[in-house]
Amino acid sequence: MSEIVTGGPGPGGATGAVSPGGAPPGKRGDAFGARGSGDTSGFGGLVRPAPGFVSTPRPFGDDEADGVYDSLEQAFPGLGDAMERVVFDRGELTLYVKRESLLAVAQTLRDEPTLRYELCSSVSGADYLDDPTGRRLHAVYHLTSMTYRRRLRLEVSVTVEDPTIPSLMPVYPTADWHERETYDFFGIVFTGRDALTRIMMPDDWVGYPQRKDYPLGGVPVDYKGAQIPPPDARRSYS
Repeated sequence: MSEIVTGGPGPGGATGAVSPGGAPPGKRGDAFGARGSGDTSGFGGLVRPAPGFVSTPRPFGDDEADGVYDSLEQAFPGLGDAMERVVFDRGELTLYVKRESLLAVAQTLRDEPTLRYELCSSVSGADYLDDPTGRRLHAVYHLTSMTYRRRLRLEVSVTVEDPTIPSLMPVYPTADWHERETYDFFGIVFTGRDALTRIMMPDDWVGYPQRKDYPLGGVPVDYKGAQIPPPDARRSYS
């Protein structure tokens, strides 16, 4: 549960707010992780527990999620060695898979008659700068079982220094353009496939725009006689 920390005016000028960088160890300050500047979100005094990197205890308390994981355990010997953690939260099941086991787990999810996740509907990227494992780049796969009308999420994390993950195209050809977009914006390199090229940014673009440490950039905009500076010149959030 979130809490509001009091103790005097903070840099944002609101009584009771604290410096965004002054959150107690193991907790996150404010809404966006701002450091050393006013947080205009109105949540400058909000302190939240840092997310835990642990598995949800079994049983999950949901018949469908428990049934899916039980079926996967039976169909995939050594499943525990292939998983980093398993999280059931807000009615959604997420399997955090070791990258070397991704293809085998995905193929079992697709082919096992009691599972039948026939469709990979999307591949997304995420960048968690404060991931305690040091593997801040995450590839997130959303699978759909059209047979049983249910969904499942897979997630694989890698470091910036070694951002490689086996391509899911041998199991789900629909991952093609999704992997290209994730590569384009996050720099995750999907191996074992052809034509991993940029799909949104120009071919000669430098860097990966959706990484959290990528400069905001921008151009000044004239608006009714006033000039609005580009985002990276308005306020420092780092």
